[in-house]
Amino acid sequence: MLELVVPTIRITKKSVEALNSEKAGTIFWDETLAGFGLKILAGGKTYIIQYRLGGRAAATKRYTIGKDGSPWDAPAARAEAERLLRLVQTGVDPRIVAKAREREAIDLSFARVVERYLSEYGERHWRPSTYSIRESDFRRWVVPILTDTPITAVTRADLARVREALPRTTPSMPRNIHVLMRGLFAWALNEQLIQTSPFHGMRVPKSVAARDRVLNDEEFLAILGSTLDLNPAFGAFVRFLAMTGQRRDEIAKMDWVELNRRDKEWVLPAGRSKNHQKHLLPLTSPLIKELDEIAGGTQWPRSGPVFSTNGRSPISGFSKVKARLDALVEAKLEGAIPDWRFHDLRRTVATNLQRLNIRFEVTEALLNHIGAARTGTAAVYMRHDWSSEKREALELWNARIVAMIDRWQAEQAGKGGDDG
Repeated sequence: MLELVVPTIRITKKSVEALNSEKAGTIFWDETLAGFGLKILAGGKTYIIQYRLGGRAAATKRYTIGKDGSPWDAPAARAEAERLLRLVQTGVDPRIVAKAREREAIDLSFARVVERYLSEYGERHWRPSTYSIRESDFRRWVVPILTDTPITAVTRADLARVREALPRTTPSMPRNIHVLMRGLFAWALNEQLIQTSPFHGMRVPKSVAARDRVLNDEEFLAILGSTLDLNPAFGAFVRFLAMTGQRRDEIAKMDWVELNRRDKEWVLPAGRSKNHQKHLLPLTSPLIKELDEIAGGTQWPRSGPVFSTNGRSPISGFSKVKARLDALVEAKLEGAIPDWRFHDLRRTVATNLQRLNIRFEVTEALLNHIGAARTGTAAVYMRHDWSSEKREALELWNARIVAMIDRWQAEQAGKGGDDG
């Protein structure tokens, strides 16, 4: 459609409001700011600029500032036109700037960059359990706050908003999230998505002192006894924690393919191990009994999750399970066990192995730790895997558990008789 050029007007809020019956396609140019105009459209009025890059011989270009109405009224559009025309004077095309902003708003949105970071970096460099934790932390604590913010625009004030939203019940969370996000921004800097990181020069929050909680015999037995009232899969899972001292996720995601009933072994593959090393754990008679009950006999499945409520996927929802377990324990002890976590069972096992006079190196091997005894020169030349010693240690520990449970059950029965 041909555009009718009309005499210039002073584009003000009042003059724009007065233009109501003009023909669509008509352009009114501002009489004081060259290149600033108002175009009449069938659906309203739009502010534009017209400019050339490269002198009079260059083609004329137009750029749309926006439609009249919030946020663009005449004064705001004039200020934007002045800014854009100054860019033109320096040789910058406003349309190129606009495309860059659009890319920043879409391709560089925080949520989009996190997805790239997880897929391009996390999937290649993190083991599956680490990936799962970090992905969850991003989606739960960070992305909801910074979703549409371009990563190039994230400031320390934004980081403070993330920090303020973290739960106060987990003292280690501020440090963990700080390290998580710092890794993201370091990657973005390396990928040239940003020019500088808001974490530059920031101090890492203080680390929380390492836990030293060890359950006493009464607490330990109350937990074990209460597992009998849990869902069978979760009950067996907690008992495996207590009898082996292995890590929570390593047990929870145990697969039948890792187990050998004939050789009485569980071989944890390197891909599921925290230290990325294959780990062999002897299976004692109590452990085999647990597995037989899960399998429904001595013929174990060839593959599939061992601890599962649906037969298809490993158990999860540990916080709900612990809440249920806490309620059962509190009923048995007539009081709650203070400040305990599933990981404390691992520390309790290590402490009890020490009480049983098990050598430090054997305990380290049993827990799949890489301590001072298994690093440096020792790791190269001392290749003994302590397999027989691990089996002996676990047999002693499991025998002690059975004796403790027998004593505890007798005491509980005695209490029941007194009540009668």
